[in-house]
Amino acid sequence: MMQFYFNAAPNPMKVALLLEELGIGYQAMPVDTRKGEQFAPDFLKVNPNAKVPALVDGDAVVFDSNAILLYLGDKTGRFVPPVSDARGRGEMLSWLMFVASGIGPFSGQSVHFRHAAPEPKEYALNRYDYEAHRHWKLIEDRLAAHRYMVAGEYGIVDMAVWGWARLLPFVMGTGEATWTQYPNIKRLLDEVSARPAAQRAEKLKTSHAFKTENDDESRRFMFPQNERLKRSA
Repeated sequence: MMQFYFNAAPNPMKVALLLEELGIGYQAMPVDTRKGEQFAPDFLKVNPNAKVPALVDGDAVVFDSNAILLYLGDKTGRFVPPVSDARGRGEMLSWLMFVASGIGPFSGQSVHFRHAAPEPKEYALNRYDYEAHRHWKLIEDRLAAHRYMVAGEYGIVDMAVWGWARLLPFVMGTGEATWTQYPNIKRLLDEVSARPAAQRAEKLKTSHAFKTENDDESRRFMFPQNERLKRSA
């Protein structure tokens, strides 16, 4: 049985959604990053980058959420265009990597500098807020012209977008007003969230009591770079 290492963050939830869509049996392995469990030696053998999600499938070990989506899609032949479909495959790879290299990182940094970073942060927040909006606008434009992200069919790119779109008001700091700017993303979000697989994935998120306190211990594990600032002070 596959082992799926996860927490409640956007990237693991993408993979949880696909696993539930596929109906694959898996063992859910919670990793509480606010407690530093990502740095445990046994987990580092699975993902030396100390991040979730990660997947162990027999002899195969895969980390990075978008890599896992592609691995599972190709393994099962579901929710991805086949290699023989050059056009669909090219679109899928392009948009999947766009989420991996743009949507996730810029959304994450927008969250960090908006909600967690100490002052002064005006320059950094301006940069990441701008880039987050720019990247999400490209998703919005794509969905204005297409029901789904790739090849007219629901697939792993929609799941990758769903993972982050659930938190878009928090990412942008604009609450429910966010959806007036991104109505087509909201359309896709609502459609995917109504799927039984998405509802099962959301239940997985609450199946483990992850630490929620943002105390000194959590900050030490979540933002280890700040220890360098203390040493240089």
